[in-house]
Amino acid sequence: MSTTETETRPLQTVGDTEDRKGKVFAAGGVIGAILASTCCVVPLLFVTLGISGAWIGNLTALEPYKPYFAGVALVFIGLGFRQVYFKAKPACVEGSYCDKPQSAVIAKTALWLSTVVVLLALTISWWAPLFY
Repeated sequence: MSTTETETRPLQTVGDTEDRKGKVFAAGGVIGAILASTCCVVPLLFVTLGISGAWIGNLTALEPYKPYFAGVALVFIGLGFRQVYFKAKPACVEGSYCDKPQSAVIAKTALWLSTVVVLLALTISWWAPLFY
Protein backbone atom coordinates (compact mmCIF):
# COMPACT_ATOMS: atom_id res chain seq x y z
CA MET A 1 0.00 0.00 0.00
CA SER A 2 1.38 3.41 -0.86
CA THR A 3 1.62 6.22 1.65
CA THR A 4 -1.09 8.21 -0.13
CA GLU A 5 -3.62 5.39 0.38
CA THR A 6 -2.75 5.20 4.06
CA GLU A 7 -3.06 8.94 4.52
CA THR A 8 -6.48 9.23 2.85
CA ARG A 9 -8.20 6.54 4.92
CA PRO A 10 -9.67 7.77 8.21
CA LEU A 11 -7.85 6.57 11.27
CA GLN A 12 -10.04 4.38 13.45
CA THR A 13 -8.76 4.10 16.97
CA VAL A 14 -9.33 1.39 19.53
CA GLY A 15 -11.21 3.92 21.64
CA ASP A 16 -13.69 4.53 18.85
CA THR A 17 -14.50 0.82 18.52
CA GLU A 18 -14.81 0.43 22.30
CA ASP A 19 -17.15 3.42 22.42
CA ARG A 20 -19.15 1.95 19.54
CA LYS A 21 -19.51 -1.36 21.42
CA GLY A 22 -20.94 0.48 24.41
CA LYS A 23 -23.48 2.20 22.19
CA VAL A 24 -24.47 -1.07 20.51
CA PHE A 25 -25.02 -2.69 23.89
CA ALA A 26 -26.99 0.33 25.07
CA ALA A 27 -29.15 0.21 21.93
CA GLY A 28 -29.76 -3.51 22.48
CA GLY A 29 -30.78 -2.75 26.05
CA VAL A 30 -33.19 -0.05 24.91
CA ILE A 31 -34.79 -2.33 22.31
CA GLY A 32 -35.06 -5.16 24.84
CA ALA A 33 -36.55 -2.82 27.42
CA ILE A 34 -39.17 -1.61 24.97
CA LEU A 35 -40.05 -5.17 24.03
CA ALA A 36 -40.20 -6.26 27.68
CA SER A 37 -42.55 -3.41 28.53
CA THR A 38 -44.91 -3.63 25.54
CA CYS A 39 -47.28 -6.03 27.25
CA CYS A 40 -47.68 -4.21 30.52
CA VAL A 41 -46.04 -0.82 31.00
CA VAL A 42 -46.83 0.62 27.57
CA PRO A 43 -50.62 -0.02 27.76
CA LEU A 44 -50.71 1.45 31.27
CA LEU A 45 -48.76 4.47 30.05
CA PHE A 46 -51.14 4.93 27.11
CA VAL A 47 -54.20 4.76 29.35
CA THR A 48 -52.60 7.18 31.82
CA LEU A 49 -51.94 9.61 28.98
CA GLY A 50 -55.53 9.28 27.74
CA ILE A 51 -54.71 7.25 24.66
CA SER A 52 -57.15 4.42 24.24
CA GLY A 53 -58.43 1.98 21.72
CA ALA A 54 -59.22 -1.66 21.30
CA TRP A 55 -55.78 -2.28 19.81
CA ILE A 56 -54.14 -1.72 23.22
CA GLY A 57 -55.61 -5.02 24.37
CA ASN A 58 -53.64 -6.78 21.64
CA LEU A 59 -50.39 -5.81 23.37
CA THR A 60 -51.19 -8.21 26.21
CA ALA A 61 -50.59 -11.08 23.77
CA LEU A 62 -46.87 -10.43 24.33
CA GLU A 63 -47.12 -11.24 28.06
CA PRO A 64 -45.73 -14.81 27.73
CA TYR A 65 -42.60 -13.43 26.07
CA LYS A 66 -41.88 -10.79 28.71
CA PRO A 67 -39.32 -12.90 30.63
CA TYR A 68 -37.41 -13.63 27.43
CA PHE A 69 -37.39 -10.00 26.35
CA ALA A 70 -36.36 -8.91 29.84
CA GLY A 71 -33.58 -11.49 29.92
CA VAL A 72 -32.18 -10.32 26.60
CA ALA A 73 -32.47 -6.70 27.71
CA LEU A 74 -30.69 -7.42 30.99
CA VAL A 75 -27.85 -9.18 29.15
CA PHE A 76 -27.38 -6.21 26.82
CA ILE A 77 -27.67 -3.76 29.71
CA GLY A 78 -25.12 -5.72 31.74
CA LEU A 79 -22.69 -5.82 28.81
CA GLY A 80 -23.27 -2.12 28.24
CA PHE A 81 -22.55 -1.22 31.87
CA ARG A 82 -19.43 -3.39 31.75
CA GLN A 83 -18.28 -1.68 28.55
CA VAL A 84 -19.04 1.87 29.67
CA TYR A 85 -18.15 1.82 33.37
CA PHE A 86 -15.80 -1.08 34.09
CA LYS A 87 -13.59 -1.56 31.02
CA ALA A 88 -10.28 0.27 30.97
CA LYS A 89 -10.45 3.25 28.67
CA PRO A 90 -7.93 2.99 25.84
CA ALA A 91 -5.97 6.01 24.72
CA CYS A 92 -7.81 8.14 22.21
CA VAL A 93 -6.35 10.16 19.40
CA GLU A 94 -6.72 13.84 20.14
CA GLY A 95 -9.79 15.24 18.42
CA SER A 96 -11.38 11.84 17.78
CA TYR A 97 -14.93 11.02 18.78
CA CYS A 98 -13.95 8.98 21.84
CA ASP A 99 -11.86 11.91 23.09
CA LYS A 100 -15.03 13.96 23.63
CA PRO A 101 -16.72 13.47 27.03
CA GLN A 102 -20.24 13.69 25.58
CA SER A 103 -19.63 10.54 23.51
CA ALA A 104 -20.38 8.29 26.51
CA VAL A 105 -23.23 10.39 27.92
CA ILE A 106 -25.74 9.06 25.37
CA ALA A 107 -24.79 5.45 26.08
CA LYS A 108 -24.93 5.96 29.86
CA THR A 109 -28.32 7.66 29.66
CA ALA A 110 -29.71 4.90 27.45
CA LEU A 111 -28.40 2.22 29.81
CA TRP A 112 -29.93 3.80 32.90
CA LEU A 113 -33.28 4.45 31.19
CA SER A 114 -33.35 0.88 29.91
CA THR A 115 -32.64 -0.43 33.39
CA VAL A 116 -35.54 1.57 34.82
CA VAL A 117 -37.94 0.41 32.10
CA VAL A 118 -36.99 -3.26 32.51
CA LEU A 119 -37.36 -3.03 36.28
CA LEU A 120 -40.76 -1.40 35.85
CA ALA A 121 -41.80 -4.17 33.46
CA LEU A 122 -40.62 -6.92 35.81
CA THR A 123 -42.28 -5.42 38.89
CA ILE A 124 -45.53 -4.22 37.34
CA SER A 125 -47.63 -6.72 39.25
CA TRP A 126 -46.54 -5.02 42.48
CA TRP A 127 -47.13 -1.37 41.62
CA ALA A 128 -49.77 -1.38 38.87
CA PRO A 129 -52.70 -1.96 41.29
CA LEU A 130 -51.91 1.45 42.79
CA PHE A 131 -53.15 3.05 39.53
CA TYR A 132 -56.49 1.22 39.37
